[in-house]
Amino acid sequence: MRKASVTIKEIARLLEISKSTVSRALRDSSEISEETKKRVIDLAESLHYSPNPIALSLLKNRTQTIGVIVPDIANRFYSSTIGGIEDIAYSRGYHTMIYQSHELLEREVSATRHIAQRRVDGLVVAISSESENMDHFIELQEQGIPVVLFDRVLDTLQTHKVRVDDYKGSFEATEHLILQGCQRIAHIAGPKRVSITRNRLDGYKDALAKHGIEFQEEWVLHSPITQEGGTERTYQLMALRNRPDAIFGASDRITMGVHWALRQLGYKMPDDVAVIGFCDLGMSSLMDPPISSVTQPSFEMGQQATSLLLDLIESKNTPASYETRVLPSNLVIQKSSLKA
Repeated sequence: MRKASVTIKEIARLLEISKSTVSRALRDSSEISEETKKRVIDLAESLHYSPNPIALSLLKNRTQTIGVIVPDIANRFYSSTIGGIEDIAYSRGYHTMIYQSHELLEREVSATRHIAQRRVDGLVVAISSESENMDHFIELQEQGIPVVLFDRVLDTLQTHKVRVDDYKGSFEATEHLILQGCQRIAHIAGPKRVSITRNRLDGYKDALAKHGIEFQEEWVLHSPITQEGGTERTYQLMALRNRPDAIFGASDRITMGVHWALRQLGYKMPDDVAVIGFCDLGMSSLMDPPISSVTQPSFEMGQQATSLLLDLIESKNTPASYETRVLPSNLVIQKSSLKA
């Protein structure tokens, strides 16, 4: 038979004080003397008292739960980011509810509505590739549910943001290919609406300009962030009369598609075509040849975004200004781009 849980009423009876005094003592109220607080807390601990989570949430006006929306949990970047989110959330007494948008605005909007209905305390989100209008996030903010953006951000939403230095990572990757002697460098970019796509494309273009290489429109193709997209675009690029001697992929899945397509077509990397991409290092090192990668601090990104969100949740005041944190990327050179 299950043992009944200890209640505030039972603690009050044993100490011969009122229930309200016990309740205030457990909340560390300044109205209660330190001696009484100690008596209450010591007895509560000895009896393994655990507050009712529903009553506690009503008392604090919080559910101790945060929402997380990502495009795809199976993406190693986002699964690592979720690890960072849960690391900080758990350490500060919060649980997480995770949603996937699958790059669809409709599913993202549906997730925000569910978050509002469940009285979630706040939201960290990497927006979908279809998201341009931020109204559904603004509605959450107006309901008192703070939102923090990470990875993919838009200036139209006034809040904290955490992202990687996509421009610098892309510039360094492209410049590395140029220094290896590549002159016809193609770029398979992500969807046009996404902020990281624009930043990475700008870095690619500026590296070409710095080294006096003319930008060629036919060498830039946009793709869904999928392996199939990377494969299809690689076939298109290698069918050009003036085919590229290097391909820079904008994501790990796109770059995996590049790698697979080149092997299927019989091209050697890097002798025929050098390859580099924004990749998860663990995944790229398992490829043959291993892929040169712009790596991102995904776990740290999740940690920082969650810390900023919890500060918003727990603060009694709206911040005077919001900050955008830009984390550094790291270029790791492997065999796929290193020419002899």
